[in-house]
Amino acid sequence: MRATFSSILSLFFLFFAIFTFPQSSGDCSDFDHAQMADTRSGGIYDSPTSQNSLETESLARFAVDQHNAKQNSLLEFARVVKAQEQVVAGTLHHLTIEAVDAGEKKIYNAKVWVKPWLNFKELQEFEHAGAGDGPSFTSADLGVKKDGPKPGWQSVPTEDPQVQDAADHALKSIQQRSNSLVPYELHEVSDAKAEVSDDVAKFDLLLKLKRGEKQEKFKVVVHKNNEGTFQLNHLEADHS
Repeated sequence: MRATFSSILSLFFLFFAIFTFPQSSGDCSDFDHAQMADTRSGGIYDSPTSQNSLETESLARFAVDQHNAKQNSLLEFARVVKAQEQVVAGTLHHLTIEAVDAGEKKIYNAKVWVKPWLNFKELQEFEHAGAGDGPSFTSADLGVKKDGPKPGWQSVPTEDPQVQDAADHALKSIQQRSNSLVPYELHEVSDAKAEVSDDVAKFDLLLKLKRGEKQEKFKVVVHKNNEGTFQLNHLEADHS
């Protein structure tokens, strides 16, 4: 009987010790998460999701729609240039957005406050970026930034959105200068280089255009200023 009582008492203290003193790894994990939350609170960080994610794009479209409703404007969402987050009572999303205003692409800065647990979403700020913010670039253009390791003309991917926008502008300008009733079509950007100066981004492109059954090649230089406006600065036919 005494042996049985001693065994029960031993098991009691064993279970008491297990459930009273949690494993140290769990405590450290909880502490680390709390410390991380305190560290992030108030600071602005790059968004953990891609700037091209559906969630980020949805927030950007919401910002444009809300701005249009408040200001009675007709901006058209184009793309998200940059996305950052700030931990507040919820999350404040700092977005750099490219939108079309009367046919012209411009850059805007927006702040969207989100509290998911309350199903709350509100546009806090929406402003034109202005000249001081400089040209906007995608990740594919990082090698040509003026403060990069290799200044001057640098090769960039022909499929980059900035390159494609510059090529589209050149195509429209060529069409306007042409006397032909048959429109040009962009067949391919064969080569692309870019250079960034203090107030302008320059794109040196080799374009293959089609006009009916005929294919032509043009060398063009297109500038993009801080306001996001493109201008064709050089045009010549390439007969090579």
